[in-house]
Amino acid sequence: MKKYFLFFVLICLLVLPCKECPADSEPVIGSVRTVSGQAYVLRGELRLKADISLQLKEGDVMTTGSPGSMGVILRDDTVLSLGPDSRLELNQFTFVPAKGEMSLFTRMLKGTATYLSGTIGKLAPEKVKMETPQTTIGIRGTRFLIRVSPP
Repeated sequence: MKKYFLFFVLICLLVLPCKECPADSEPVIGSVRTVSGQAYVLRGELRLKADISLQLKEGDVMTTGSPGSMGVILRDDTVLSLGPDSRLELNQFTFVPAKGEMSLFTRMLKGTATYLSGTIGKLAPEKVKMETPQTTIGIRGTRFLIRVSPP
């Protein structure tokens, strides 16, 4: 009887969620590949120092300081690079090519960024959009440079 009780407790511990464990069910959409100077990823209330291989999630905000730059690669091989004093939101990223579900939506708030399209931009260019404070850009090419100046 004692063996069954211990077995039951063990199964419960494995199945029940842990309150101290982070509810980290958001999928990884990419990672940081290069960093120079001041560079951070804002995730909700957290400010994470951008280190090489830091995993990115939908909703993350990438920021760089005056002496700073950051390069990231998304799961579909899209490459984004931020220059100094930049801020870019990764608002939406869907990449399930087997189901034909692909989209990328970013918001560039300030600074400079370069974009080099990955699979989404090549297979479904109409599903790639970058918003700025003044306009929304539909991406139809494979690469571009954008600069957003403060008002």
